Amino acid sequence: MRLLHSDIMEIQIDRSEEMHLRKELEARSDFEAIRERRYLAMPDLSRTPGSPLHELVERVKRVPTLAGFDVIEIPEIVPADISFDLFDFPPDHPARSQSDTYYVDANNILRTHDTVFWYYYLTDPRVKERLAKGESMGAICYGKVYRKDEIDSRHMNVFHQLGGWYIAPDTEAVTVEDLKGTLAQIARSVFGESVGFRFNPDTFPYTDPSLELELNVKGTAAEGPAKGEWLELLGGGMPKTSVLKKMGVTGYHGWAFGFGLERLAIASMALPDIRLLWSDDARVKRQLVLGETYHEVSKYPPSLRDISFVVPKTFVPNDYFDLVREIGGDLVEDVALLDRYENDAKFGPNKMSYAYRITYRALDRTLTSTEVDALHTRLEHATAEAFAATIR
Repeated sequence: MRLLHSDIMEIQIDRSEEMHLRKELEARSDFEAIRERRYLAMPDLSRTPGSPLHELVERVKRVPTLAGFDVIEIPEIVPADISFDLFDFPPDHPARSQSDTYYVDANNILRTHDTVFWYYYLTDPRVKERLAKGESMGAICYGKVYRKDEIDSRHMNVFHQLGGWYIAPDTEAVTVEDLKGTLAQIARSVFGESVGFRFNPDTFPYTDPSLELELNVKGTAAEGPAKGEWLELLGGGMPKTSVLKKMGVTGYHGWAFGFGLERLAIASMALPDIRLLWSDDARVKRQLVLGETYHEVSKYPPSLRDISFVVPKTFVPNDYFDLVREIGGDLVEDVALLDRYENDAKFGPNKMSYAYRITYRALDRTLTSTEVDALHTRLEHATAEAFAATIR
């Protein structure tokens, strides 16, 4: 692998269209717009000094194989066709649905994966000059991404990814072994030289062949594995020439990777709850050090409340998780489905009954029953209003 250029570029893509879309969001008063504005306003922990996610980024930047790579910062609101069509997502892929992705309008979404940086990188005029000269080049990108998801100790709908790639003219030999070497360097930079790892085949829409890297890391309450078990942490592959061609590039090939920063941080520190990464509690923050096992400052008791309701069969659970987050915020630790069934005679046609158990728990204090009852009552009212639900 060789980088023919010596000037490392910090590329910031023009965000004027994103600013226009944000202004349109500001003018709206619907729940979806309010929710998306709040997520966009959340800090980017990968760019927040003192956060372990920021430290992860800095360690990756120091990986020898990535020396000389450009760094690109891209919009957080991107066109859906760029995010999906250019990257060979099939028409029926779940990521395209509004139950998985936040649509700002009919054509634009909150970015769901940072691999979209490939497109933006190749549109930069200086990169185009390098391509015209037949140079090899590499880049990394990191920041927040957004996906509708379940609620538990491992998942948030706002999280952070880091991705990178290396592309070179077809005359230069670039193999999957080069990618494996890069992923191994990243793993060692985070978990130490003695970390155990292995590679397995994987599948992504925009790379072929594709692979995953599993690490043998300390167990966590969130992930479950004990010492000696394996946990998937990094993914990558060789960019499809068909995808590169859609972006106007032929005669090039290379490798690429991407991973969730939270996933590595949780494994490195054995964090029991992803919410701790956002904590402002000094007792928590001083423990958020990569490689050091986190110890509970205090395990405050949970408050459990059940909610059951009848809704039209068009009900989408991921949309409901969004509503629970909107009402309960960081006080919601877990949402578990207890029961789901239909009974036309009892509920009427095209209706379905759902029952969930909500676990409320604060990271810094004990919640009172009065406080939780009021919060849960708000959730019941919001459920009825947002989903035409009948609370049971």
